[in-house]
Amino acid sequence: MATDAPVDLTNVIVLRRELIADGNTDRQIRALVKSGELHRVRHGSYVSGELWRSLSAADRHRVLVRAVLRRAHPSTVATHASAAVEHGAPVWGICLEEVHTTRTDGMPGRREAGVVHHRGKMPEADVEEVNGILVSKAARCGVEVCATAAVEAALVTVNGLLHADRCTVAELAAMADSCKHWPDSLTTTIVLRLCDRRIESAGESRTSYLCWAQRLSRPEPQIPILDDYGRTIAYVDFGWPELGVFLEFDGREKYLRFRREGETLEQFLLREKRREERICQLTGWVGILITWADLERPSTTARRIRRLLDSRRETLGA
Repeated sequence: MATDAPVDLTNVIVLRRELIADGNTDRQIRALVKSGELHRVRHGSYVSGELWRSLSAADRHRVLVRAVLRRAHPSTVATHASAAVEHGAPVWGICLEEVHTTRTDGMPGRREAGVVHHRGKMPEADVEEVNGILVSKAARCGVEVCATAAVEAALVTVNGLLHADRCTVAELAAMADSCKHWPDSLTTTIVLRLCDRRIESAGESRTSYLCWAQRLSRPEPQIPILDDYGRTIAYVDFGWPELGVFLEFDGREKYLRFRREGETLEQFLLREKRREERICQLTGWVGILITWADLERPSTTARRIRRLLDSRRETLGA
């Protein structure tokens, strides 16, 4: 899957000692921070204020990771959620104010201000360079996230790694087997059962999780819709083809991904409405739309979906 190139963060961190060597005093550094020309990332580490203000939450975390690595032991590797962000995977429900690292020399783990140093073996075979820094390979990263996050949050990240072709389910399963002595292995087992590389976004992953957690029948993701000539004219996020029901997750990322250049939001929404009407006309299916707000009310949302599925079962005698 092609993705946008990540923001280049090479050499963006400048340390206090480097600023002092360039002739600045601590008072001048404080003035630069106050004026916004510099931003203090963490103690003794700074970045351009203009750059910092332009970054997303994920890229700000990447800057924070680089600030930690610049002062860390050479054997230190970004792992867990910090590696996931570097791999470009979505991170939802996981705090990005802490950097996660592991050392390849087997030193014990510890926690300090803003940094979680994990203990455990970190073979060189599990490490790769991504965007100029060392991180845990995607399969290990997925298992690491499963070991430290709730099922829903871990599923979001693992599906992101799979969809971006960073790793395969088989590679995840093999890594999970080699790390079966880790704590919270039950989360890994559940995520491996639920993950699917066809799921494209955090919102869709959370929708899939909602169906599982609320004991709804599992929908099929990314179902192609064909026109009268057998051509694929659209995909629906999820569907229950046997019941003639499809489900679309309506989130901001969909607007960003599918809105055409120069198209207004009103034009995009009208085009989406026509798309959904055509899907219903071609298939005879009934559609249901859910949003981020619906995901925050899982029981209520599940009841709405279940009523529709049950109604279709009665109608079709399924």
